[in-house]
Amino acid sequence: MNLSEVVNFQANIANLAQSRPHYDSSYEADTATLWGWFNPPQGETPCFSLQLLNDIRAHDSALESRNGHVYHNGALSKVNYYVVGSRVPGIFNLGGDLALFMMLIKSGERDALAHYSRLCIDNLYPRIRNYHCSTMTTISLIQGDALGGGFETALASDVLVAEENAMIGLPEILFNLFPGMGAYSLLSRRVGPRVAEELITSGRIHTGAELHQMGIIDVLAKDGEGEQAVREWIARNQKRRNGFQAVMEARRVTNPITRDELDKITNVWVDAALRLEERDLKMIGRLVRSQSRRIAVGPESAPLSPVVAIGEATAA
Repeated sequence: MNLSEVVNFQANIANLAQSRPHYDSSYEADTATLWGWFNPPQGETPCFSLQLLNDIRAHDSALESRNGHVYHNGALSKVNYYVVGSRVPGIFNLGGDLALFMMLIKSGERDALAHYSRLCIDNLYPRIRNYHCSTMTTISLIQGDALGGGFETALASDVLVAEENAMIGLPEILFNLFPGMGAYSLLSRRVGPRVAEELITSGRIHTGAELHQMGIIDVLAKDGEGEQAVREWIARNQKRRNGFQAVMEARRVTNPITRDELDKITNVWVDAALRLEERDLKMIGRLVRSQSRRIAVGPESAPLSPVVAIGEATAA
């Protein structure tokens, strides 16, 4: 991307190629479960690219417009459970598009950076609100690395399922920033402000097992058995689904997260991002290069380790 493309950033968003969706889904009628999958093309970093953000919004907008129903075998079918996961082996999602961030920050494109952050909230907030369908339960299935915005997205669901050795965390503080697309709001509602701030300011990467002990992960699965764990949870909870969903709705009423709250925090994030100095941008650049090297090899043969990637960037 050169500077002229940056200037036309917002206009280009509307014209993104739709030749290969970065997000796909399937529906299981027996349990009325919708499975949504992050599915970037091979060789692309599994992060929240503009294409992925737009593909998810297009998919979820249709779900909302149909009041929590999808077309299945030619007829509208109700969605009782909406699970989000990833088709990339060993990676749930690596969060924000760091290469794009770095380019926009260097060129001082505040409006473009703000537009990106709003796109993220356009996707996150409807999930927090269960797509305005109180009879739907949302579930995040974390298999592999969930960093930054990847972790934030997982937190937006009612139920978090993670495999024991999934690597999960908010490393933004390591390049002098913070996760500005929902982390503070979502974590503070789950475990309180003090724990939320510790997770954000430490930059530590935790395993699924560690976050389960902290009360952040609801269901812990053995490695490779996350999808099975989701199905088992659904089977166990079918008979009490109405009561569980009512409890989740009570949670949202008692401690609501508003769109205004999220938007104000993203404004803080944009301002903080534009204050980053050259040494911070160099750290981001090293992280981008470390991610790219591992993706080039292929996640199946060399799963991306956030600990290794961050360690490499810090040592460089």
